[in-house]
Amino acid sequence: MPAQTTTGHFTFAAWEERTVGAGEASPRLAHASVVNTFSGGIEAADTTCEYSIVYVTEKTGTFTGMQVLTGRVDGRDGTFAVEERGSFDDDGAVRCAFEVVPGSGTGELTGLSGTGGYTARHGEPSVPYTFDYDLG
Repeated sequence: MPAQTTTGHFTFAAWEERTVGAGEASPRLAHASVVNTFSGGIEAADTTCEYSIVYVTEKTGTFTGMQVLTGRVDGRDGTFAVEERGSFDDDGAVRCAFEVVPGSGTGELTGLSGTGGYTARHGEPSVPYTFDYDLG
């Protein structure tokens, strides 16, 4: 099956962040637990993403995250995990690329591979994403 592209939006319902380690000096390490809901090509409600964040300044830095999504991709039921990597800058934009964790697909998503991404802008409640995938 050739690679397919799907799109949609996600929203986050909760963001719990805490500083890890020595405190407020830069660079600063933090951990965040975020609850997301995906609609469109990926349908998954109340997913939890765990982020490790490095603040280089108060408004800039990088992050990595892991998220497990249970729901559907273009109508196919199952679960899969994604690894996320991104950055944020002082204008409030968050840029993220994600990749399916190899072997994590279950159900009708067994064999799923793919990559995607999004750019979130400060104050926008709904974030558009793209996802290029294959069900090899």
